[in-house]
Amino acid sequence: MAQTVAQPTAATPAVPATLPLGAIAPWAVFFGVLMLVLLYFVGAEQGATSVFSGTGVHEWVHDARHLLGFPCH
Repeated sequence: MAQTVAQPTAATPAVPATLPLGAIAPWAVFFGVLMLVLLYFVGAEQGATSVFSGTGVHEWVHDARHLLGFPCH
């Protein structure tokens, strides 16, 4: 037996679901910090601002640096 789904009409307009800011804010902060850390490692992890010694991180993100327009050599 097939079930019928009520379609919205002019008498019953569709109401968008609301998402409270408190539910989305922690995720926005988390992903914002994550993106800043990734941007640092791709764009600035070398030389005087280096967190890790050596060129390991630089070699891992080398192609991404060129793709995003960061100079490295």
